[in-house]
Amino acid sequence: MSVNSAAAYGMYPQEVALHDVVHTLNQAGFENEDICMMLAPTHPIATIVREASILNSEREASAVTAGLIGWLSEFGAVVIPTVGFFIRSQAFFHALVVAKDAPALCGSTKTLVGLGFPENDAERFETQLREVGVMVYVSCAESAKTGWAREMLLRTGARETATLEKGMFAGMAA
Repeated sequence: MSVNSAAAYGMYPQEVALHDVVHTLNQAGFENEDICMMLAPTHPIATIVREASILNSEREASAVTAGLIGWLSEFGAVVIPTVGFFIRSQAFFHALVVAKDAPALCGSTKTLVGLGFPENDAERFETQLREVGVMVYVSCAESAKTGWAREMLLRTGARETATLEKGMFAGMAA
């Protein structure tokens, strides 16, 4: 997988059931390792991750938090600006952390540029992400699969979708 070769993305409101989006993508043939999620710092998952502590004495809350962090760790990458990130995929690691002099660290414009977005669009999406809540990005080994990924993102309620081919937009939908 090469993160910058071809991809599709969808912007979702914070209320989206991410588990359902991921389940739909998985059933359509996309692996968790090919999925990158960016969550707004105000997203409920961001709050849970931010407040996670091994010192939490509430056993049930700790189990839920551990389960959530385990689930997030299954993806190619999960980025939560100002909170942290989980990166499983080497391709996402290179795109998000190793690229361009320094770590993209948690949702800056550099994070989006590392994923193949042109810089002016990356700035717009950084702002939009804070307002909308969630971006789901699906890296596709074959360019032909980007349309299918985009269709799945639309079916799961994405407000805006597009495909990226070698860092350039290949189609938009509102």
